[in-house]
Amino acid sequence: MKARTTTSKKAGKTETPRGRYVELKRILEERRREILAQVQEKMRDVRAEGGIGEGQGVLDAAESSEADIQDDIEFALIQMKSETLHRIEEALTRLDEGSFGNCFECGDEISERRLRALPFAVRCKDCEEARELAERRERAMSQRRSSGIMLDMN
Repeated sequence: MKARTTTSKKAGKTETPRGRYVELKRILEERRREILAQVQEKMRDVRAEGGIGEGQGVLDAAESSEADIQDDIEFALIQMKSETLHRIEEALTRLDEGSFGNCFECGDEISERRLRALPFAVRCKDCEEARELAERRERAMSQRRSSGIMLDMN
């Protein structure tokens, strides 16, 4: 039995569905390993310091404030990495189900280039740009409405 090939209109490549699956799974798992290693390294650093904000001796108010800001940044970065890991897990599930790599909005195949850069992307570039534009417009409208309310109160 001969392997079926597909031509991706956006990627411009001819490949077997199985080959695409293997490559995308490899990319996702590699990204997951990288992020897990980064999070584990950060956790080791925190433990070695005796916890976030500790192990720095006696600090004056400015140093303490700076240390608190640094701790907040470190915590935010860990949260972002955790969120990215969750998205990668969801992408691996979609890959196993056969729905990975297709845009949630239009159903077209997401370009391989986009998936390499953002392996958990759920929309093609055009649909993501349209969603972001609509989101910006909604924020601007919301700000105008709240500004109008504030002017009415004066």
